[in-house]
Amino acid sequence: METQTRTSGAHAATLGLGSVLVGSLPASLMTDNAPDRYTVEAVFTRRPERDEVAEILGNETREFLATAGYPTVEVRVSDRRLEIAHTNLQELRDGLSTRLADRLAEISDGVHAKQDAAAARSHDRAANEQARVATVAALAESVTFTTSRDTAASAAPGTAGTVAADRAQIDEWTDEGGRGR
Repeated sequence: METQTRTSGAHAATLGLGSVLVGSLPASLMTDNAPDRYTVEAVFTRRPERDEVAEILGNETREFLATAGYPTVEVRVSDRRLEIAHTNLQELRDGLSTRLADRLAEISDGVHAKQDAAAARSHDRAANEQARVATVAALAESVTFTTSRDTAASAAPGTAGTVAADRAQIDEWTDEGGRGR
């Protein structure tokens, strides 16, 4: 199953159900031969993401439905449809549809919260890495390859303060250079 991709960091809308696929209902409804329970297919408001599908099909959804008074109802995902088995239109109209909508919204919000947390962690790691790389680059730029004679000449009277300040800055960078990370 394909997953919907998000653009520019915005979440897809909360997952919900739009309408019942009338063509998928048993042809014998409203007759003497109509089944008491059957599968009703409902169309999602958008394609569910992989993590949402896993949650819909998971044990928590089964427990949620059983606790809500629908222990025999089962759900399956088929592309952009939710197949609601062992139910009927009256049961859906009288409360099951609301319970399913609540569960889908809860799942969608939970998945989006996990995605936001993962994105924040990734952003933090990238910012820390960027700072580390900048520190390494600054330390590398502070390295000079001069002869001993050049160093002695720069340590001549009047330049000692500059050399000491440079050495202090280099020592500070060395301490910040990521040791122990």
